[in-house]
Amino acid sequence: MFVLSKLVWIVAQPLSLAFLGIFLGLVAIVVGWRRLGLFLNVVAAAVLFVTLYTTAGSVVLQTLEARFPRPVAEPQPLSCMIVLGGAFETEVTTTRGGIEFNQAADRFVEALRLALRHPEARILVSGGDGSLSGAFEGDASASERFFAAFGVPSDRLVRETTSRTTFENVENSKSVLAGNGLENCLLVTSAFHMPRSMGLMRKAGIAVTPWPTDYRTSGQASLGIDLTQPTVNAQQSSTAMREWLGLVGYYLAGRIGELYPAP
Repeated sequence: MFVLSKLVWIVAQPLSLAFLGIFLGLVAIVVGWRRLGLFLNVVAAAVLFVTLYTTAGSVVLQTLEARFPRPVAEPQPLSCMIVLGGAFETEVTTTRGGIEFNQAADRFVEALRLALRHPEARILVSGGDGSLSGAFEGDASASERFFAAFGVPSDRLVRETTSRTTFENVENSKSVLAGNGLENCLLVTSAFHMPRSMGLMRKAGIAVTPWPTDYRTSGQASLGIDLTQPTVNAQQSSTAMREWLGLVGYYLAGRIGELYPAP
């Protein structure tokens, strides 16, 4: 399932779909299927336009982000938090060491803020090597350096180092939580990722409080043309499509009980 999901995403992301449409369209024209070839090229051009030059990705992404609002107040006391991996550039940290984040860095920035405000809280970091090669350190390993750099002692960390997907994050964390006597934790992950994460937590019977972070939109985006930032639009579209493919795939596989989990 892990390898299959990686292979599906290689093909299913918007720019890959556009390339595939152009390639197949050219092949169809070469073999004499001119109408089919032109149709595929028009579809590919439409996918490229929507992906690069509209706010469609941001609109879909902000809908995901708004699904689970952050609670008004932090729990008092805060006994534990679960931080889902996916924020470290593990290929870089494996070879260079240190701390290198990607766009999801807010997951750990927010976890650090909470950790400093609540010195009694334990921190479960769930994340192994999610690459196909399996050659890199995971977020749980890299996070120990990050928290130590800001004075958070290692005995507050509980590291789950084997998970490669969100499903494995939850399944593997269940036994880790039980083994450490941790319950009713905050769940810290990207806001757009919270619906799928909460669906998995509910299916696994793990009681958590959603604490979304890493917002990628203003929350006020509306559908329209945007010619100013095609690379950003493409990234937003890609992130939104990947998350929805994850929701649909997990629902069809029976890993979550609702297609679009809500509070």
